[in-house]
Amino acid sequence: MQPGIYEQLINEEIKQKIEELEILGDKAEKQPLDEEEAYIILSKYIEEVVRKALIFIREDRRKDRKDKRHMVYQIELCNRLIQLLSENLEEDAFNAYKVSETSELLLSIYSTLNSAYAVNEKLVPVRPATSIASSSLFTGSTKEPDLISELNKEIQSSDRIDMLISFVKWSGLRLIYDELKAFTKVSGRVVRIITTCYIGATDAGAIEKLAQIPGVEIKISYDTKHTRLHAKSYMFHRNTGFTTAYIGSSNMSKVAMTSGLEWNLKVSEKDSFEVVRKFQATFESYWNRYDFESYDYQNESNREKLRTAILFERQGAYDMDRVTSIPLFDIRPYAYQEDILEQLRAEREIFGRMKNLLVAATGVGKTVIAAFDFKRFYNDNPNAKLLFVAHREEILNQALATFRGILKEPNFGEILSGHSKPDSIDHLFVMINSFNSNEFITKTTPEHYDFIIVDEFHHAAAISYKNLLEYYKPQILLGLTATPERMDGKNILEYFDDRIASEMRLPEAIDHKLLAPFHYFCITDDVDLSTLKWTKAGYQDKDLSDLYILNHEQRLRTVINSMERYLTDMEELKGLGFCVSIEHAQYMAKSFCEMNIPALAIIGTTDHDERFEAKQRLIRGDIKMIFTVDVYNEGVDICEVNTVLFLRPTQSLTVFLQQLGRGLRHAKNKDCLTVLDYVGRAHEKYNYEQRFRALLHKSKRPVRQTIEDETLSLPRGCHIKMEKLAKDYILTNIKNAIINKSSLISRVRTFKTETGLPLTLRKFLDYYHIDLVDFYGRQSNRSLYTLHCEAFNTKISSDYNIKIIRKLKNLFYLNSRTIIEQGLAYFKGEQEGFTDAKVLAVYYYSFYDKEPDTSKVESMLEGMHFIRDSFELRNEIIEILEYNYEHLNFVESHQKMRMDSPLDVHCTYTTNQILAGLGYYNEESMPAFREGVLYIKESQTDVFFITLNKSDKDFSEATMYEDYPMNESRFHWQSQNKTSDTSPTAHRYIHHEELGNDVLLFVREYKTRDGHASPFLFMGKAKYVSHTGSRPVSFVWELETPMPARFLEENLNLAN
Repeated sequence: MQPGIYEQLINEEIKQKIEELEILGDKAEKQPLDEEEAYIILSKYIEEVVRKALIFIREDRRKDRKDKRHMVYQIELCNRLIQLLSENLEEDAFNAYKVSETSELLLSIYSTLNSAYAVNEKLVPVRPATSIASSSLFTGSTKEPDLISELNKEIQSSDRIDMLISFVKWSGLRLIYDELKAFTKVSGRVVRIITTCYIGATDAGAIEKLAQIPGVEIKISYDTKHTRLHAKSYMFHRNTGFTTAYIGSSNMSKVAMTSGLEWNLKVSEKDSFEVVRKFQATFESYWNRYDFESYDYQNESNREKLRTAILFERQGAYDMDRVTSIPLFDIRPYAYQEDILEQLRAEREIFGRMKNLLVAATGVGKTVIAAFDFKRFYNDNPNAKLLFVAHREEILNQALATFRGILKEPNFGEILSGHSKPDSIDHLFVMINSFNSNEFITKTTPEHYDFIIVDEFHHAAAISYKNLLEYYKPQILLGLTATPERMDGKNILEYFDDRIASEMRLPEAIDHKLLAPFHYFCITDDVDLSTLKWTKAGYQDKDLSDLYILNHEQRLRTVINSMERYLTDMEELKGLGFCVSIEHAQYMAKSFCEMNIPALAIIGTTDHDERFEAKQRLIRGDIKMIFTVDVYNEGVDICEVNTVLFLRPTQSLTVFLQQLGRGLRHAKNKDCLTVLDYVGRAHEKYNYEQRFRALLHKSKRPVRQTIEDETLSLPRGCHIKMEKLAKDYILTNIKNAIINKSSLISRVRTFKTETGLPLTLRKFLDYYHIDLVDFYGRQSNRSLYTLHCEAFNTKISSDYNIKIIRKLKNLFYLNSRTIIEQGLAYFKGEQEGFTDAKVLAVYYYSFYDKEPDTSKVESMLEGMHFIRDSFELRNEIIEILEYNYEHLNFVESHQKMRMDSPLDVHCTYTTNQILAGLGYYNEESMPAFREGVLYIKESQTDVFFITLNKSDKDFSEATMYEDYPMNESRFHWQSQNKTSDTSPTAHRYIHHEELGNDVLLFVREYKTRDGHASPFLFMGKAKYVSHTGSRPVSFVWELETPMPARFLEENLNLAN
């Protein structure tokens, strides 16, 4: 066997070869078959073996085998295999799959009634020249079928058509126009087309001609800034099960479809089922997204919007605000903005916190979020008065336009500035300087404004804002900022009880193209920091500065060499270098200048004019680098910065993200930000893991493992490359920082001394930035009490049930306010039982795996009393529930169902908690449950337990496109394989409304999470929309309550 990578099922022959190679010292990497993918891998292997066997039979030249080469013998062997499957599975249906001895292929079935087929025997249905059962590649060669000819035949032989193309031109459309018109004349046939206005390449006339064909539906993305659709693909659905798709480089233009050097791969449902299914899932998700808008050629505003968008794109002056300024355009928040709005709502409705700080990068649309936030308040309080405060007039003008558009009130609000005086102050947009110069406080009462918004709130620590913030008593104060930490050390969080209400993660902002992508290089730094003194605040800046200056020449060579290696062009360099001290920054600037790389050092004492001039010189290219000590952490944006150097370890994650963010603003001719991070041996308490976790999307695998395997889940367009030693330093640091029992015992022992705080679970978690899962461990074999006993060598109490510790994990993800509140009331002794028997069942079956009688307790309540009677267990459970309550970031809703249940929509529950909350597990019984579906006959309720990614891998083509969200309200779900479309079960699903049945959806992304079984998110009730196929049946469900924006944002990626 040759060295290299494989994905080969190990058979006896390969097993023997591996053993021989291992004797010689070679290694073979192996992994177990994934349970969910095994059927695909095994079936492909059997296909390969059968193919080899049939080829062997066909080519067997031995005289005594002449009669065995006949095709009949090949068919006979295949049928024997099918017979064997039928016998072993005890399923007679498999016998129907035996091959007919006639040795024929079915090519078509057609009706002769009222058709020319009845009188012309030579006439047969049109079919493509290339196979519809196997894949083929079109390269434009003269020796292969013409692409246009094939597309026309695909059109004529399909039942419905989907096209996803970045632009449509008449020169291409006219080549298939007649076939499309003829296709849609047959009743029920539909053509769906998704396209864009990207670079103005689409012909408006072509779109209008398409839209005039009955049966053609078109959706267009006008927002090419955020929706950069480049796909060119065509799918031809066939009810016969022979769907085909063309995926390649050909848009709908003459050149692309005829004479261009274009490649297009044709795939078939028969041999590329997973690819076809992914195409279908992705297309459906796009079709159901609101950023692809339906086009109606009879609607004048639709036609005007299309032509305007194309014109702006061609002129290179596309502006979404201008395109969407057409009257009646409905502005909707993006999913990530909806998530932030939901967090703001939770802060107020659950916790009563009416002063809220929103932190998000510039470009995220904080003003849009503020406008939607006010809109919700305004709808409930029509007489509400608004004060919007900013420090620049252009911000006020933009904000006023945004509020008018979102509120759909063209006359809403007025501006007070040096150039504008209002006629009314009820909805006032004011510059802070004008507010003070007009002595506005003396002209209004403290309660006059109900809702106050302060933009760029990091300025609010200045004296100019102080009077305003201390004088007014609004119902709601909303602060907006990208940078909550100020250079001068003043604390703006004190206005918000030291709490940030909502913060958008960096990967999401980059994915939405709100920020530029980064290319992040970890450079090996020879300076060893592992022996430096570590304090509560981390490294001491003086120690770092002294060490860097001592090793300056050596480190300078490292920096210059890395810049030459990783930067595209030093002439185009516009960089920021973050240093540890004034001396360090000055050393770096001086050294760069000596090496003919113009640079400046900007420090805290540098005056405003000099800072501004430095910024302008960097933009013009007069200097290449600015070295600074924290100056550019705070809201100073130099969009043109294309390189950031991390020349010191940044201990604060917030500061790190702010420094990185200085280079993530979009600018002309800037494709990405280059980041050079100089990584040396770090102190064991320095935290590399949180830094990389902040840069990555959520993954079920630990950060350490993704770094080792180089399978980082990065935002779109981003890349991280680690030099070998730098990677070793990072992995060693993360490994040493892994939270284990011994490290926790050590921290418990020193907690009071180190912090001066009493030891409680919540204080411990907050201080060390640990979550519940990390603290209790994947094995759930420790608790704060047991760790405390080991730390101080005390004996565990006799009434402390060690077995219950392993059940605490069932509370980690419980986020139902109703159930948490009842649990807290019970465990705190405020009530002796539970007001809802099903809430009691939820808690009981969180701790017990059997019904009361089998668990040797008289009742569920007695079982709970047994736990509550342990002082240590009771207190720990209370702390876990309070921790969960304090971290609630959404407002749950309750739906009326056929059964009475305490389960709230959008909360997460374990399987046992769900079955208890639905009454299936109760005082008398705990029936066995292992399926993904459950019908509770007594309450006429169908319950679906859905796992989106059924494989143990982060990515699995085989299992990711069976169940998925299509948009915020629609969900695609595939039944069990044994369910046919005519079965009683399918009939119950399809006609559930007529039958008076409820259908409930519980969904999770992976089977496991943090080493534990993943909880399910309750999506609520669903209504039947449509279905296709049989054994299994694919259903589309409409949710009564739209799914959470966060879930949609994360899991639409399954189909995007």
